[in-house]
Amino acid sequence: MCGIVGIVAFSTNQTDGIISSNILQRMSDLVVHRGPDSDGQWISRTNTCGFAFRRLSIIDLSVAGNQPMTTPDGQFCIVFNGEIYNYLDLRKELEDRGHKFKSRTDTEVILHGYEEWGAKIVERLSGMFAFAIWDEERQELFGARDRLGKKPLYYTFASNFFVFASEIKSIFAHPKLTKQINFDEIPNYLNFGTSSNRKTLFDNVFKIPPAHCFRLSLNGKFIVQRYWNPFSQVGKFESITFDEASQEIIRLLRLAVKDRMMSDVPFGVFLSGGIDSGLNVALMAELMDRPIDTFTVGFKELAKYNELEYANKIVDLFKTNHHEILIDHKDAFEILERIVWFEDEPNADPVCIPLFFLSKLTRESGTIVVQVGEGSDEQFVGYPWLLRDYKFYRRVWKPFNQLPNFVKKGVYRIGKQIFKPFGQYLPLDFIRRSANNEEYYWSGISIFSPSEIDVLSVENGTLDISQPWRYVETLHSEANRLIKHFDFLQWVLFTEISQRLSELLLMRVDKIGMANSIEARVPFLDYRIVEFTMALPSKIKVPNGNTTKYILKKAVENVLPNEIIYRRKQGFWAPVNEWLRNPWFEYAKSKINNSNLFNVLFNMEYINNLLAKHHEGTINRGFHIFTLLELALWYEVFFDNQKIK
Repeated sequence: MCGIVGIVAFSTNQTDGIISSNILQRMSDLVVHRGPDSDGQWISRTNTCGFAFRRLSIIDLSVAGNQPMTTPDGQFCIVFNGEIYNYLDLRKELEDRGHKFKSRTDTEVILHGYEEWGAKIVERLSGMFAFAIWDEERQELFGARDRLGKKPLYYTFASNFFVFASEIKSIFAHPKLTKQINFDEIPNYLNFGTSSNRKTLFDNVFKIPPAHCFRLSLNGKFIVQRYWNPFSQVGKFESITFDEASQEIIRLLRLAVKDRMMSDVPFGVFLSGGIDSGLNVALMAELMDRPIDTFTVGFKELAKYNELEYANKIVDLFKTNHHEILIDHKDAFEILERIVWFEDEPNADPVCIPLFFLSKLTRESGTIVVQVGEGSDEQFVGYPWLLRDYKFYRRVWKPFNQLPNFVKKGVYRIGKQIFKPFGQYLPLDFIRRSANNEEYYWSGISIFSPSEIDVLSVENGTLDISQPWRYVETLHSEANRLIKHFDFLQWVLFTEISQRLSELLLMRVDKIGMANSIEARVPFLDYRIVEFTMALPSKIKVPNGNTTKYILKKAVENVLPNEIIYRRKQGFWAPVNEWLRNPWFEYAKSKINNSNLFNVLFNMEYINNLLAKHHEGTINRGFHIFTLLELALWYEVFFDNQKIK
């Protein structure tokens, strides 16, 4: 797990001030947290490409594993962030083809794999990755981001050069680049809690989307294309039985957990006390002859948010070496602005706060690698609101959507009169979506739906409330390119892996984990599991329509006790409702009201009314206020709260 940086100059005659060891060093120093063990820079013979690297040593801890890494003839050079779990199999195949290796790293396997198979190497990799390879002979850059987007990869173009990095802050450490805000992405942030999967809140800074690779030539030609189709197994399991599907799920999970135990440094598990993290512990315990290191975070003052009782049941059952930390609003307050800097872009998920302390505890214990439970809820319909959406879509949305358009628009006009006065913007937005012939499911739950953003925005302002739908429409078009027909749950999973999982959940794991120099691995998002669950018929995933994670729960009944499997889902959260009602209220109010960004974009009367009602306790809008606070802090941290012209 590492931090990578790269620059490509489009003209060999104009590289002064664009590529140098000092510039590369400055850019990589900003992400020292991603790789505190060593660093390195490399500049091509033609001076048209430069790489920088920060290393967190996981596999082959010797200097032979340092990067940037080149082939013996100097034609190819790589910087790589991530882990490849099948690298030993690929190495054996490459050795049989005559390749010689100097290290025991997966990095060198990708390098020689590209030399042997070209761009096809990405289709052979099982793991999490973001990498770039320079071809000195062709004067060409090739790179890729893993199938589910576990590792980030950002880039930008200037007039005569290209820059990429693991974190956006590294990009703007280049002396010829300046930051500007991307106002088009603010509605996406307000709705989804993060930016979309191709753009960022920084103007002209983009993401390589999950499951995509790119190629850049010196004439500036830049091609980004998808290399993985998550629907590739659809149609193969139409006649599968429930028992067969259950057995295949546990088989794939055992394989995924085993693959992710590859490490030359200590590893453990983030333990919440739920089925997902408990399953990580149980399946690791089957393979280990020593106690597993487990890590849990809780809250000192608000025990209702804690899952410590159930976490300790798993600790006792599997005799783990357990570590626990309790935090309160004072602890959390001290890191608010620091977290925003590590995030690069505002992430509206309050879980980033307890996750920071959990990651810090893990690192201080000497553990460098952890397995986490992200990705299970989306595949197995684990959130109560997903089950609600599944029922609502079939019973209400589909019949309502068949009504004539003039009827739906009439209902919308009536709905505005009913819902708007009471601040019920989410149900109003579902009616609006139908009246405008938009998709029902947009990934996650809208924080500020377009119906509320319309009220939140200053009159005649710059916020375009159609942006979230335009983005969702591109996802729908992409799904249609990948498969002819898909059902509602396949659409849900596709939107989740395209947006909420990759850009919110996985980025909180990556950015906050890396802030404390630890690596997080995600067994549930092994691409083979995702391909299988994507292909399962809905009748297998939700056979009774009433139980979350029904098939997963049945699949692991012989692995975990029923009191863990069938306990009521609590979820990993942070008590922002309470913190923003009392101890953080004045701070949040001040930051929001004194933000130059807010005073240009937003209806401050509406926001202050929201703040006041939450403070009084007449409504619970802590999540929404936290979303606004994150945006205000991000603007302050990255733009020094400068005035907007």
